[in-house]
Amino acid sequence: MASNRRPLLRLLPSPSSARNPSNPSLYNPKAPTLPLPPQDLAQRCDVVFTMVGHPSDVRQIVFGSDGVLSGLNPNSVIVDNTSSHPALARDIFAAARGKGCWAVDAPVSGGDIGARDGKLAIFAGGDGRVVKWLTPLFEIFGRVTYMGEAGCGQSCKIANQITVGANLLGLSEGLVFAERAGLNVTQFMEAVRGGAAGSMAMELFGERVIKRDFRAGGFAEYMVKDLGMGVDVVEEGEDERVVVLPGAALCKQLFSGMVANGDGKLGTQGLITVVERINGK
Repeated sequence: MASNRRPLLRLLPSPSSARNPSNPSLYNPKAPTLPLPPQDLAQRCDVVFTMVGHPSDVRQIVFGSDGVLSGLNPNSVIVDNTSSHPALARDIFAAARGKGCWAVDAPVSGGDIGARDGKLAIFAGGDGRVVKWLTPLFEIFGRVTYMGEAGCGQSCKIANQITVGANLLGLSEGLVFAERAGLNVTQFMEAVRGGAAGSMAMELFGERVIKRDFRAGGFAEYMVKDLGMGVDVVEEGEDERVVVLPGAALCKQLFSGMVANGDGKLGTQGLITVVERINGK
């Protein structure tokens, strides 16, 4: 995702630090990408954006011995764009406030196209005044919506992924059925996209699926992570907040099938391969 934001991040003359040493100039060739631990980077910046893979990565990069939190100056802000766990976002917020700093959980949606075009949807949780202050930075790569207190941004992203997963499954099954029924699948998609079957999932991924383009805007293995966090949140909730999500459970099982088949690094639109295998293709 960060690599797809490269043209936009060139607008920011701020230092960056890449966890992967093979990406030394990932962001802005005019600004230094420093071989520094997050702690040292945080000491140089008023606002630190993080985007990594999993909650365990977030915990390490924030709370580790050389993590961001240990280097933040008073009134600095850490903004985590990772899709992570709401409880972890609340922990980071509390720890930041304990140091006289701020934290915002701000996961994004929109895939590689949204990142490239600066049209990501950004879901922000934390102090509303801080989110408002950060809005000019958010607007460089998308549109921010303030969702509420710390952790609400992450909860919104989980709900987003539940919705996206169901949309991708519907798109996959519709295309598999249309092909089995002898329809031209491109013609099928053009016929239905203007009706109730139309969706952002169809606009972003429909043509890619037909062309067998499964390059990742978001990894299938990350969808398993996100849907799994939804299950965690439900199981940890109070009785009156527990909800049954049969569609999310099914989607998690199917995306897990992609990972088990060695396709976890494909894009989420590769879900159609699981539906095809179920149907003997």
